[in-house]
Amino acid sequence: MNSQASQASQGGWEPPRRLLVIVNPMAGGARHAIYGRTLDGLRALGCNVAVVPTAARGDAERFARAATALRYDAVVVAGGDGTINEVVNGLAQSLLPLAVIPLGTANVLAAELGLPGRAGALARLIALAPARAVHVGEANGRRFSLMVGVGFDARVVENVNPRVKRALGKLAYVWQSIVELARYRAVEYAVEIDGRRSVAAAVVVAKGRFYGGRFRIARAARLEDPNLHVCLFARTGRWHVLRYSAALLFDRIHRLPDVRIVVAARVRIEGVEGEAAQGDGDVIGVLPLAVALSPRSLLVIA
Repeated sequence: MNSQASQASQGGWEPPRRLLVIVNPMAGGARHAIYGRTLDGLRALGCNVAVVPTAARGDAERFARAATALRYDAVVVAGGDGTINEVVNGLAQSLLPLAVIPLGTANVLAAELGLPGRAGALARLIALAPARAVHVGEANGRRFSLMVGVGFDARVVENVNPRVKRALGKLAYVWQSIVELARYRAVEYAVEIDGRRSVAAAVVVAKGRFYGGRFRIARAARLEDPNLHVCLFARTGRWHVLRYSAALLFDRIHRLPDVRIVVAARVRIEGVEGEAAQGDGDVIGVLPLAVALSPRSLLVIA
């Protein structure tokens, strides 16, 4: 018996698992081959696999909310971080665990969970590994598993063209960043962290250490940690946007004297009313933004 099967017999479900697979058919591009091979691997391991494709925004959340433990042992999402976010919200009142087949542009949650890149290994993990509890956040009542941010990054996420994103992948965000830099306007935000007030040019509230892929923004943050890690960027201006971006690329954010990272339980962010906030790579709400831990943890197979 391999180690994953041994873990399953000790702490998880005995296979075959009954799986609801929610797939975003617009995500993945070349990665859809991995998706197909993962499904083949799950079926070869005896799993009962029901596949439902999404056709519009909100479908993934609706499908996950309708899933019950009477029919399924887990919900598998095949898509990017935005589709995963929908499923995380759909499972807000459920005890069904979540598993992920990463097909998106950045796949930050897959990096946080340390998911294997090979279809065979991923199928064995989904079929056999036990679930563990992780802590997710909420922004204005909507759950996020990775991060929520306001400022330059939120404007990029809000304005990136979905068609360009499907065609260019990560390069779409690079292009939109250039566009947003050209029309940059200085904005400051009032941030209240556990009752203490600060001012920042941009804010990212992180639940995990990675951002935009495998770039580390909050080195001490972990999904298992019941805390928020608040990254406060002090300086406005195009030069500082470029400087912060370069520091992120070269893993030096933690070395910048004008970036503070504060561990918190509750955060409130105020600015221009109605300005967009991004969560897990999609627009998740608008200012003012109240951020806290979700009262319910999320079960994930990883």
